[in-house]
Amino acid sequence: MLTSQRVITGSRRKGVRTFFASAGRAQQRLVILGSGWGGYEILRAIDKKRWNVVIVSPSNYFNFTPLLASCSVGTLEFRAAVEPVRRYTPEVISYTAWCDSIDFKHKKLVCMPATAPVRFAGSSQPSGSRDVNERASSIDGSMEKFQLTYDKLVIAVGAYNQTFNVPGVKEHAHFLKDIRDARRIRTRILECFEQANQPTITDADRRKLLNFCIVGGGPTGVEFAAELHDFLHTDLKRHYPALARMAKINLYDVAPVILGGFDTGLQEYATSKFKREGIRLLTQHHVERVEAGRMFVPEEGEVNFGLLVWSTGLAPNPLIQSISEAKKDERTKRSLITNENLNVIMRDTNEPDPDVFAIGDAAMIENEPLPATAQVANQQAKYLTRKLNRLVRSGRADPAPFKFQNAGSLAYIGDWEAIFDRTKAARGPKGKETGRLAWLLWRSAYFTKTLSVRNKILVPMYWFLNWIFGRDLSRF
Repeated sequence: MLTSQRVITGSRRKGVRTFFASAGRAQQRLVILGSGWGGYEILRAIDKKRWNVVIVSPSNYFNFTPLLASCSVGTLEFRAAVEPVRRYTPEVISYTAWCDSIDFKHKKLVCMPATAPVRFAGSSQPSGSRDVNERASSIDGSMEKFQLTYDKLVIAVGAYNQTFNVPGVKEHAHFLKDIRDARRIRTRILECFEQANQPTITDADRRKLLNFCIVGGGPTGVEFAAELHDFLHTDLKRHYPALARMAKINLYDVAPVILGGFDTGLQEYATSKFKREGIRLLTQHHVERVEAGRMFVPEEGEVNFGLLVWSTGLAPNPLIQSISEAKKDERTKRSLITNENLNVIMRDTNEPDPDVFAIGDAAMIENEPLPATAQVANQQAKYLTRKLNRLVRSGRADPAPFKFQNAGSLAYIGDWEAIFDRTKAARGPKGKETGRLAWLLWRSAYFTKTLSVRNKILVPMYWFLNWIFGRDLSRF
C-alpha cells in the first residue's frame, strides 16, 4: 500500500486511457495472478509496505481444497474451507477478473472482469471511467477489458479440470475443485434423495437416481467416495432408511489401481477397505460419452446415475494456452517451463525472464518434474515470497534454487480411517500408517494447515457438532 501522498495525473494514448499513481517513495508493482495455494500464500506473506501489490483472480477467496470433499456432504460448512482475499485490502489491490493475455515485452496485462457486466442506460463507452484503485486503465472500444502494468509478475493461475474431450462431461458431470462445486454436489445429493422419496416413481427409477458415480481414482475421487459413504451410512440411513439401502457408489478409473501415487501396500489397503464397505471399484474402465442421467462405458454399457463426479486430472489454463513467448512443457501443454529459481524461460532467448515467475500447476521446473499437488505450490510460494522480500529490502535476490521437500501424502478412506504415506518423505521418519491413527494424523494435519484463526476454530467446531447432532439435510 502506498503510505505517502499520491499525485494522480491522466493521459491519453491511442486506444488506451491510463492513470498514473506516483508516490514520494517509489514502490515496484507486484502483480499476482491467481488466489490458489501459490498465489494466496504469496499474498499473505509478501511485504506489503515495500511492494505495491495487486492480485487478479476470478475468485475473491482461497479454496482449502483438502476439505472440499467434506464440505460436499455437510461434514463441514462451506465457510470453513475458504479464506477471503479481501482480508488484505486496502493494503493490497484486488480485482475479481481473469487475465486474458500478457505482453512480456511491455510488461502489460489485459484482464477481463469475472463479475457480471454493468449495463445501465446510457453506458456505451468507457471514456468516462476511472479506476478507484488508481492501478488499472480502461481500453477504448471495450466496455469490459482493462489493462495493468507490472514490475514483477507471479503467474499462479493453476489448471482446469481435465475431461479428455469426452462428450457431455462439462454439461452433465460435477467437478470438485472449488467451493462452488462442493455446494452444487451437496445440493444434488439431497435432491436425488428427495426425488427418490416421491411416491410417484418406480423402484427402478429410484435405483437409477441413487446410483452415484465417480470417475477418477486419485485422492480427490477416493476421498469423495469415502465421505459420501459415511454420509449414506449415517445421516441418510437414519432419515431415509429404505432409500439408503438402494444407494450405490461406483468408482471408475482407467488405471489398474486406485491412488496411483501412493505406496503399493496402501493402495491394497484402501482397495480392500472399499470392497468391504460395498463401494464398487471399476478399474481399467473407460467412459465413452456422458448424457443427462447416463454415461456409456464400453466395459459395462449404459450406466444410469443420479450424480456423476468427474476428477481425472488437470487441463491447461486458457491463459497458459495463450502464451506463445515462453517455453512450455511439450507433453502436457499446461505448464510454463521455469528455471530452478522459478523464473519463466522465454522461447526466443532460452533465458529466464528476471521479472516473471510461475508456480504451482501452471509451472514446471526444467528437467525436474514435480507432482501437481498443493504442497508443491505452497512450498514454491514460500520460497518465492522470501526471495521477493529479500529483493525489495536489500536489492539482492537470494540465488539459492528451489528445492521441494516432500512431506508425505494423506487420503481419507471412510469410517474414521485414512492412509498416510511417508515412504518418499524428504525429512523425518519414513514409513506408512493406516487406520484410526492415520485418520488422527489426517485431521490434525489439515487442522494445523488451516490458515486463519477463524477457520482453526470453525473446522474442529463443525467436526464436533456433526459428530454430536449429525449433518444438516436441509436443501436450499
